[in-house]
Amino acid sequence: MNPLDNSDHPQLPTIKIHHPSSPHHSTSTATPTAGARRKIGVAVDLSDESAFAVRWAVQNYIRADDAVVLLHVSPTSVLFGADWGPLPHTPQSPGTPHSQQKLEDDFDAFTASKAADLAKPLKEAGIPFKIHIVKDHDMRERLCLEVERLGLSAVIMGSRGFGAEKRGSDGKLGSVSDYCVHHCVCPVVVVRYPDDKDVGNAQPVVTVKEAEVEEEDA
Repeated sequence: MNPLDNSDHPQLPTIKIHHPSSPHHSTSTATPTAGARRKIGVAVDLSDESAFAVRWAVQNYIRADDAVVLLHVSPTSVLFGADWGPLPHTPQSPGTPHSQQKLEDDFDAFTASKAADLAKPLKEAGIPFKIHIVKDHDMRERLCLEVERLGLSAVIMGSRGFGAEKRGSDGKLGSVSDYCVHHCVCPVVVVRYPDDKDVGNAQPVVTVKEAEVEEEDA
């Protein structure tokens, strides 16, 4: 049985995981986001901070005529690990191709389920959305490529998570969000999850990078 077949689970949206062929290749199909005035991307790594970024977008950024693309870049192999923790431990025989494929399938199904959970605030608010999952070994570059390929009007993401081991030049952004701020072709909104010490004020720190527009001489 295909682990991503949601026919028995009508509450889950249709999710397609795109394996890394060419990031510039696209197919033309009708989607829930077609016809929207703006397509807003929310880049997620399936962490708590990503869930917070989705909720923040629903409450503060998304307009009535917008549609949302939840964008997730999954590692090309489960051996690379995942930012939001490993799958429940299941004995495997790493030398067997069948067991490796089973692990990959379980990983994909778990990713799809977590992404569907993140989308619940969008569904509850009646906002049209789709979940877009791609696989690549370079999360930072692939995020920027997908943002451009999908024609997003803006992208929202958490400041940490994404497996970042170091902070960006401003001391607050993770390496992935810092890279996207400097390389994405559209405005980037970075939402920092309030720290425990901020519970009293509980206000997120929001950094906005507007798209650069080159001026041409008349």
